[in-house]
Amino acid sequence: QVQLVESGGGLVQAGGSLRLSCAASGRTFSRYTMGWFRQAPGKEREFVAAIRWSTSSTYYADSVKGRFTMSRDNAKNTVYLQMNSLKPEDTAVYYCAADLYDISEYSRSTKYDYWGQGTQVTVSS
Repeated sequence: QVQLVESGGGLVQAGGSLRLSCAASGRTFSRYTMGWFRQAPGKEREFVAAIRWSTSSTYYADSVKGRFTMSRDNAKNTVYLQMNSLKPEDTAVYYCAADLYDISEYSRSTKYDYWGQGTQVTVSS
């Protein structure tokens, strides 16, 4: 019932920046959680960042703290992931995820009901 579309991926050099966008459509809701995950070749899907509606708080994986910033534009039903100081190890397919409820276990991919198709981010060294 919820459609998520990511955009903004691409190829950048190490130290560069990208901003990913995730637009949600198909349903309106007032309490939800949005998350970003990534998956590199041969790796499990990994938590990157999340926003919880109840507190408007953002949460980040240790590997991206200080470099990535997640934000949400409620009027546009869009979330963003600003990625700065990119490293080769950031190379992955980045997925936007949504849950219709304010969940506490925001870092677990199995807690999200809706997923986008992903956008490729490649960071060259």
